[in-house]
Amino acid sequence: MYKFKFYTSFLLMLFFFSCGQNPFTGKSTLALVPNSQILPMSFQQYNKVLEESKVIKEGDQAQMIQRVGLKIANASERWLAANGYPNYTDNYKWEFSLIEGDQVNAWAMPGGKVAFYTGILPIAKNEAGVAAIMGHEVAHALANHGQQRMSAGQLQQAAGAVGMLAIGDDQQSQEIFATAYGIGSQVGVMLPFSRKHETEADKIGLNLMAIAGYDPDEAAELWIRMKENSDGAGPPPFLSTHPSNDERIRNLQNWSSQAKKEAAKFGVTSFQN
Repeated sequence: MYKFKFYTSFLLMLFFFSCGQNPFTGKSTLALVPNSQILPMSFQQYNKVLEESKVIKEGDQAQMIQRVGLKIANASERWLAANGYPNYTDNYKWEFSLIEGDQVNAWAMPGGKVAFYTGILPIAKNEAGVAAIMGHEVAHALANHGQQRMSAGQLQQAAGAVGMLAIGDDQQSQEIFATAYGIGSQVGVMLPFSRKHETEADKIGLNLMAIAGYDPDEAAELWIRMKENSDGAGPPPFLSTHPSNDERIRNLQNWSSQAKKEAAKFGVTSFQN
């Protein structure tokens, strides 16, 4: 019992003192793993992916990825400076790569590393569609979602260990707890946590693409095409790491006018499709 109380107290202290702040929402975020540890690992892993992939460095598509990426990154730095975070991206190393592959996918790693696969470009359709995807991925990097997910995973493991300690040496009870905790924490905590990040990235990314001069109305159109491409396939929303396509489309349509108002603060009043 003493060990249980000690580890519970330690876990609560760890949670309380290991928080950062999302500059875009103003909310406290989990930061058990410091960026000084995450960023070098991120850069190394990104380079490894590029070494193992066919990276397209020339041509119109590669140039577009670079152009859009730099415009979105510049928009983010303008927003951060205007909102009191002028040095926020000092340790970032922006990089935007186009990888040959059929995957309808793009992703970002902490520290400003972004990859697009050629398979997503037909669905992006135009430069504003690419900007919608780019804004979303850059938003993940800026909001430290990778750090939060790593921290949440560590906290999930620690909480499970405390629960096992409370049960004691009863093997059958331990097995039941392990199964129930694994399912419950994943469906009840980790998946909603991930969906929250996706929604945050959608909203932040919409503002960034607008500040970069791209029409935010195109983001909803992109997801309409994504929905058509998916053919309705995928798990139920409560078992998914992402919000449903319909929810994303509604959100983006509702947020678009606000994104244009945000862009107007930076003197951007006309938008590229």
